[in-house]
Amino acid sequence: MPQAIVRPRETSDLAEAATVLTAVHESDGYPVEGVEDPQAWLSPTGLLAAWVAEVDEHVVGHVAINSPQPGEDVARLWREKSGADDSQIAVLARLFVFSEVRKGSVGKRLMDAATAYARAKGLRLVLEVLTKDAAAIRLYERLGWQQIGETTHTFAGKHVDAVCFVAPA
Repeated sequence: MPQAIVRPRETSDLAEAATVLTAVHESDGYPVEGVEDPQAWLSPTGLLAAWVAEVDEHVVGHVAINSPQPGEDVARLWREKSGADDSQIAVLARLFVFSEVRKGSVGKRLMDAATAYARAKGLRLVLEVLTKDAAAIRLYERLGWQQIGETTHTFAGKHVDAVCFVAPA
């Protein structure tokens, strides 16, 4: 398999990224929300930057960084633990990789791009992951992310357990 290229996301990537997101949802149940309008979900309020991974000029993965939003538990947890304010925090989100290329370190390479951006901007990355997403949790732990707390993710009237992480310093 050719090595994936990770680059900043362009508007023209949204349709293909949405198609991959829908396929990931069908195979993995991620995300639990947003698949009814995946292009909008990929461009949330507070979006700071996003990247795609490509293989043979086709999008196979995605990650984004958002500014903390009101009521977001992961940002609140990090503020309480660190004393940081929202201007020093960014939220890693919308990470997914097409199942056929997961063994090629695509997720790690997307995470590396997001982490490098955050460091260059002086931001500490945090994220929330549902406890059901064990493979994602293993990736974060393997990359040195530290658990900072637990929360409940609420969507469509449902409540799901989640774990919050902070990127290595």
